[in-house]
Amino acid sequence: MSGRSSRDPSPTVTADSTAGPELEFDVAAPRSPPTSQRRQAIQLDAVIARPSIARANLAVSTANPHGSVDYPNLKAPDLRDNTVLQQHVLFWDRDGDGAIYPWDTYKGFRELGFGIPFSLLSVFVVNAGLSYPTRLAHSYVPDPWFRVYVTSIHKAKHGSDSGTFDNEGRFCPQMFENMFSKWDTDGDGTLSAGQLLNMIAGHRLAVDPFGWFAGVFEFGSTWLLVQKDGRVSKEDLRQTYDGSIFWRIRDARLHGKGWHKGFGLRDLVKLATSTIATAAMPNAPKHYLQAT
Repeated sequence: MSGRSSRDPSPTVTADSTAGPELEFDVAAPRSPPTSQRRQAIQLDAVIARPSIARANLAVSTANPHGSVDYPNLKAPDLRDNTVLQQHVLFWDRDGDGAIYPWDTYKGFRELGFGIPFSLLSVFVVNAGLSYPTRLAHSYVPDPWFRVYVTSIHKAKHGSDSGTFDNEGRFCPQMFENMFSKWDTDGDGTLSAGQLLNMIAGHRLAVDPFGWFAGVFEFGSTWLLVQKDGRVSKEDLRQTYDGSIFWRIRDARLHGKGWHKGFGLRDLVKLATSTIATAAMPNAPKHYLQAT
């Protein structure tokens, strides 16, 4: 069946909004509510050249169609020879030997501002979970050091993800933009914790517990690292994919005035205090509760 349905005009999405010219085919089916509730990003080619073709070494978006142009100035290694997925993990391969040891993972998370318990958890998740898949490109024998191999990091791609990384570690602009066209229901270019959870749930595939957990861990740690006022911006998420934000955070913490985004222990205490105060005094003025 071709052409548009007269009963249910398909929703259309531009690079920056849900409005746009009509297409010659349907992008939603009346008997499948998710196809109209989760709208694709269309008309991207007005900003991004051939958005459906994955980029080997650039993480691009409608706001940054050329990627992180200042990335080489962030004391990162030369990036052009690495896929975007490899760039994503190079922050933890500081000595450039192509392998991420458990202590590399721990040190990297500590430099990003995570506490000791979370950094230790990250060592278990990253190195115990990803070492053997990346090892398979070199040997069937498990690595005794639980190293994660950068050259074969694409083998660590898991299911139930956004599809922004393809199976070879390239960056798919269309899939990245789809995350916001589908889940940014406010249209403000950010994703709240609730919207991220909805997205993770929407990406879940059948019988994939590892992928479900990995999605929660990855986007959960991203929210803890870069959220501001409870929301993750599109640009911060793009920089998370190519790893450039990790170098920015490290430099800000070491040489600048610190990193003023994210959710730490102080924020947790403040949130808990505010929640308890609200429950104890539901009729108290809002400014009073904030002061407490």
